[in-house]
Amino acid sequence: MDSRYMRMELTKNKMILVRGGGDLATGVIHKLHQCGYHVLILECDRPSAIRRHVAFCEAVYDGTSAVEGVVCKHITENNILAQCERCWEEGEIPLLTDTEGKHIHELAPAAVVDAILAKKNLGTDRTMAPLTVGLGPGFTAGEDVDYVIETMRGHNLGRIIREGSALPNTGVPGVIAGIGKERVIHSPVAGVMKNISHIADIVKKDQVIAMIGETPVKAAISGVIRGLIRDGYPVFQGMKIADIDPRAEQKKNCFTISDKARCIAGGVLEVLLSQGIRP
Repeated sequence: MDSRYMRMELTKNKMILVRGGGDLATGVIHKLHQCGYHVLILECDRPSAIRRHVAFCEAVYDGTSAVEGVVCKHITENNILAQCERCWEEGEIPLLTDTEGKHIHELAPAAVVDAILAKKNLGTDRTMAPLTVGLGPGFTAGEDVDYVIETMRGHNLGRIIREGSALPNTGVPGVIAGIGKERVIHSPVAGVMKNISHIADIVKKDQVIAMIGETPVKAAISGVIRGLIRDGYPVFQGMKIADIDPRAEQKKNCFTISDKARCIAGGVLEVLLSQGIRP
């Protein structure tokens, strides 16, 4: 057997495929990459990440995305494994646009991690890989996936669930410096975003940070803009479009993976190691 072919077959057997490249998914991907795993990201063709400076999915738009010193590169559907291998050899993470996961079975990964965080299962099932993991609500351990990781802030964040499901989505953001739902901004109308402010800008309450058509989007509180959807993104009414951290002194956090993402990543890593899947 050709040595290149043998190497690519070995690559397939050790691949960890992660569906989704948003900020929480990026925390998981970054951790696995740093531990030596070969990770491939599958993303949709129009990601809507808010915390864009810490989301590998931005590579869909820009070709590459860098988070805490790790580069993610957008690859094409031609010779996927060969492109993945080149990325891994360069210390990079490949990302493929594949909303439906149509390439999963042919890629034959060692594990599939659904990190879309859609609050529901968008098509992941246990036949996709020898090991399947779902993050957050929408999955049932032992049914559609093998394991579920709790994503709700609190005592059980990052806990591995072997039977049953994660806590249901409350729709209420986690509290930061005593402020919860007020720190997250939702679109008042449908339309196209025109950003006035940028991530890491310090803003005052009621300051206009963006426009959607003729409708202004105002900061609900004073603080630092931790997340803001891409300029030019078409949004629907009620869509989450921005996140403000009331702790203006924490500006540096806009550029680093969150504690929540790192905790969830630890749960995923524990599952892989406990099931004998090592780098």
